[in-house]
Amino acid sequence: MSILASAITASPEELQANRVAYEARVADLRARRTAALAAGSAAARQQLRDGGQMLVRERISALLDPGSPFLELCQLAGEGLYGDDPPGAGVVTGVGMIAGRPCMVIASDPTVNDGAYNAHTCKRHVRAQRFAWQHRLPCVTMLQPGAQPPGARQGVFADEGQFGSILYNQTRMSREGIAQICSVHGPAADAAAFVAAMCDEVVVVRERGALAFGAAVPAPADAERANREDGVTDRLAESDAHAIAILRDLVGHLGDVPKQRRDVAEPREPLHDTREIYGLVSADPRVPTSNREIVLRLIDGSDLHEFKPEFGDTLITGFARIQGFDIGILCNNGVLFSESALKATQFIDLCCKRDIPLLFMADINGFMVGREAEEAGIAKHGAKMITAMTCANVPKYTLIIGGSYGAGYLAMCGRAFKPNAMMMWPNGRAAIMGPDQAATTLAMVKDDQHKRDGTSWTDAEREAYKAPVRKTFEDFANAYNFARNTWCDLIVEPAETRDVMAMLLDLAGRVPAVPSRFGVFRM
Repeated sequence: MSILASAITASPEELQANRVAYEARVADLRARRTAALAAGSAAARQQLRDGGQMLVRERISALLDPGSPFLELCQLAGEGLYGDDPPGAGVVTGVGMIAGRPCMVIASDPTVNDGAYNAHTCKRHVRAQRFAWQHRLPCVTMLQPGAQPPGARQGVFADEGQFGSILYNQTRMSREGIAQICSVHGPAADAAAFVAAMCDEVVVVRERGALAFGAAVPAPADAERANREDGVTDRLAESDAHAIAILRDLVGHLGDVPKQRRDVAEPREPLHDTREIYGLVSADPRVPTSNREIVLRLIDGSDLHEFKPEFGDTLITGFARIQGFDIGILCNNGVLFSESALKATQFIDLCCKRDIPLLFMADINGFMVGREAEEAGIAKHGAKMITAMTCANVPKYTLIIGGSYGAGYLAMCGRAFKPNAMMMWPNGRAAIMGPDQAATTLAMVKDDQHKRDGTSWTDAEREAYKAPVRKTFEDFANAYNFARNTWCDLIVEPAETRDVMAMLLDLAGRVPAVPSRFGVFRM
């Protein structure tokens, strides 16, 4: 192994300016998280308490083992898309320990629109299920979706990835022996009732839970009697707390907890404080960040066994550990050339043969363009990299640490390529092209139009045309736009990254290895 030496070239003034800017980003992230944690209005929260019920996060806290971490997924889903609704889309999803076993928790928040599903509630629920399926995690659902049928809102009913997928995923996971357990804390109308009915075991809170397979939900007492008579209710609870105690008991009887199959070393802190990253990430996205400095502040002991360090050096590749777990790192340090794409292909192949998870740290404008790059085979070599990345069956994680644009976003395991988890730092950005590039490209199109029409425009008019284009692309590429649309699973602070990766790697290490078979590599 080789310990990476720090070689910071930025001045103290630059580092301080970067740090101030990044700490403002972190403060913004924490404020958004606080809004998500608060959930519904004070009046809605008080109404739930007055009815003798627990708030959604109180339920989750009681469900999890004391001191258990809770890795929340898609916390900012729907932010700003539904009027005054808080971030989260009216449901809380995440992984925590229940009776000593990692489980996926999916919990309705009745303080947000009475728990009713919207398009992003569906997306968040489905994403949680797919994460659970991939990691073979039991799903524990605490259901209180309200009396409104789920299909009543746009974006909920018809398509794959919407409400029907929730039921499909439940059934297929149950078929594979991945436990599906549900507690019902309030009314569930029409298709929402099937979320409970299709689980392996169902707990219903007396005089609260009401499952009705129609548009109208009967009085809880009538629904409760009907559910008991038709066998939907497996256990009856007297309160939220009682239902949660039963859930914990059910999880405790699921059998042996899957063992960690990987050798995990004793964790070592990086030689340099992870919080130094805040001063290293350039406050101006047009100024590149030295990503080698970022890597050495994330890996154990700043110890990287670098692969092909002298070849394709715009991509850093190497073997390291994060909190004791083996990891293969691919980190951009410039645009992708043919050499760096070939290096990535071979490195991914090595990690697959050694069963080592992959971490793609994306900060890239794309692949190199131009006649020289085309003649060097950038298309076929880039295709090799994408083939290797796509077909790799080791756990894959994507962390966008800067800008990630165009085909570079795709090659660095973008969302469409189904990484185990897609993460962004608060400064992360992703789009088909960068804001300045988009504005310049569209202005050039306008230039051509002026030439054809025999007209012209001033520099001021050109800049006025570019400004809104730039703004549109900046808004789209923003990490929070990705988060609100559930295009990423987590926005994490740099200082949180090592712990989040440790939790993710621990989960992945408890499922069997899957061999990798590659498609055709174009020669």
